[in-house]
Amino acid sequence: MDEMKRGRGFVLIVTAPSGGGKGVLSRYLLESVADIRFSVSTTTRTIRPGEENGVHYFFVGKNIFEQMISDNAFVEWAEVFGNYYGTSRQALLTSLEAGQDVILDIDWQGARQIRSQMPDDVVQVAIVPPSRAELHRRLVARGQDAPEVIEKRMAMAGQELSHWHEADYVVINDHLEIACGDMVAIVRAERLKRGRMARRVENIVAHFGVRDEKALP
Repeated sequence: MDEMKRGRGFVLIVTAPSGGGKGVLSRYLLESVADIRFSVSTTTRTIRPGEENGVHYFFVGKNIFEQMISDNAFVEWAEVFGNYYGTSRQALLTSLEAGQDVILDIDWQGARQIRSQMPDDVVQVAIVPPSRAELHRRLVARGQDAPEVIEKRMAMAGQELSHWHEADYVVINDHLEIACGDMVAIVRAERLKRGRMARRVENIVAHFGVRDEKALP
């Protein structure tokens, strides 16, 4: 979409505990809303079968990643189980200037890093399960983890959820259809905010030959 029509995009940070449903909800947004995309992270971990460089991740060596840290090339980065993961500052800014909204699937710590650097560009949504028991049931039903791993994920879930109040919006993922609708509503509402509509509206008002009363509420 033309930048004069959409204006600058925003960063949609989606946080949730493992099993909370952020992957499903994020994919629904990609399928349902135009001009929104996933952020492609940079990592030092080994590429896995079926993955493509530049599609799933940007795969780089540890030395390159550490140089990028020194160059302040990331808006957020972390070391997880011996591998680095980070979000490219330049790639993010390029998408926003092109009028694209960018979904970031990161934890509360990464969200804090980005918000501190780009406060006007960040919209954060916390995905919350309806109960502890339901989250445990979902993790078991996935069949991906051993019982001890599930317990570790449950412990980490408590830490993640304790930061729910740092988000701009909260979606309780009890009924998937309703939660999907809530996510779309959030994106639409954010796109209609005055600051993000400014370029388009100013262009329209200019054709009426009147003064744009920006000072009016």
